[in-house]
Amino acid sequence: MATNKLHYTTPGMSEADAQRVIEILQARLHAANDLHLTLKHVHWNVVGPHFISVHEMIDPQVEAVRGFADEIAERIATLGGSPQGTPGRLVEARTWDDYSIGRATTQEHLGAVDVLYQGVITSWRENIEELDELDLVTQDMLIAQTDKLELFHWFVRAHLEDKGGNLATAGATSEQEAAAAAATTEHGEATSTL
Repeated sequence: MATNKLHYTTPGMSEADAQRVIEILQARLHAANDLHLTLKHVHWNVVGPHFISVHEMIDPQVEAVRGFADEIAERIATLGGSPQGTPGRLVEARTWDDYSIGRATTQEHLGAVDVLYQGVITSWRENIEELDELDLVTQDMLIAQTDKLELFHWFVRAHLEDKGGNLATAGATSEQEAAAAAATTEHGEATSTL
């Protein structure tokens, strides 16, 4: 049975600060577990002429994000907490909708993943800012993870932009909207707005 009571924490950190850091990390753990499962879903469900390049681009992202989940869970335990990694806990705690795209073209999935990464990176950055006053060690870990998330996001966006840097998904606020916008691109290259 899970408990919120800490029996110990890392030296030099108050129990109250440790509790808040654990809360932040637990939210990131849920997000990382959801993200790596969603990326694997994309890996299995992309179709179209760019299938193999996108299929193979996604797998290293899945592996890296699985690694983030492990780092986060171990940091929770290091601080005296009990990481919660079960599917039920994830579904119960998450504040975002399930990924909404099934079998679809590479461009549709990449459009949706663009929006997905925007949300994930924004939440990581918000937590980095809060950790500035709480725990620089945890902050450093999330900074390193954000560096990789932003790199992966760039990989995705490179498929969605034209030679002028215009994103096919610009202004999209939902996965469905971004997928539809990306689907209108011809042969995987965004049409120019010039």
